Amino acid sequence: MLTISNLYIYPVKSLGGFSLPAATLTDRGFKYDRRWMLIDENNRFLSQREVPAMALLQATILEENLLITNKKTADLIMIPYKPLTSETMLVSVWEDNCVAQRVSDEADAWFSRQLDMSCRLVYMPDSTQRTVDEQYAHNKEITSFSDGYPLLIIGQASLDDLNSRLTSPLPMNRFRPNIVFTGGLPFQEDNMVQFSIGDIQFFGVKPCARCVITTIDQESGIKAKEPLKTLSTYRAKNQKIYFGQNLLFNGSGTIHVGDTITLP
Repeated sequence: MLTISNLYIYPVKSLGGFSLPAATLTDRGFKYDRRWMLIDENNRFLSQREVPAMALLQATILEENLLITNKKTADLIMIPYKPLTSETMLVSVWEDNCVAQRVSDEADAWFSRQLDMSCRLVYMPDSTQRTVDEQYAHNKEITSFSDGYPLLIIGQASLDDLNSRLTSPLPMNRFRPNIVFTGGLPFQEDNMVQFSIGDIQFFGVKPCARCVITTIDQESGIKAKEPLKTLSTYRAKNQKIYFGQNLLFNGSGTIHVGDTITLP
């Protein structure tokens, strides 16, 4: 039996995420997941790939605000869910361009201080419809500021298999999944083409190619060689390293830790 063991959201792209007991699906993934993003002076997204210190900024969802805390200094900022400016701009996420709304002068100044670089915080309004790659889409699905798909699933058995090969085991937060499940075989998610959780149908559409973010300690921001060094020995294909499965879905509702994943 496959059972959901953890659910995660990452409100600001590439900042620290957190686990929660239940997650509600919106038209573009879990509620609040990657609806905010930091951009550089060219309106291009920022990530831990170029700015490892982003790992030190922890996002938390509160009742009326998004809270961001610096794990090292305890500096914090409260960000209202509704942007304080009406300024919109075209921003880029990889090859996609979409309209985003700048949040506030205060947020821009705070993040620029924390990361020691000029950056701005933007929000994805409901009116922005960023579609997933049509090569993998089923029904013109949309996503938020994610790398490309609304959800990512990983089996705990896959991480256990990896950790059995490492000198020092790594936590799941290196891989930034939305859904983690227990039961089944290592890398069973590779072949989960379709499954359901309650009345909601999910579709595994594309294995997730991994980057250097997996090598960044999410508590210290320090970069090392693992797990890519070890994964490259048995999870490489076509010059990419895969770990996890990108998902699309059909339906709405809330899923919970403890829910059963039903395979066809």
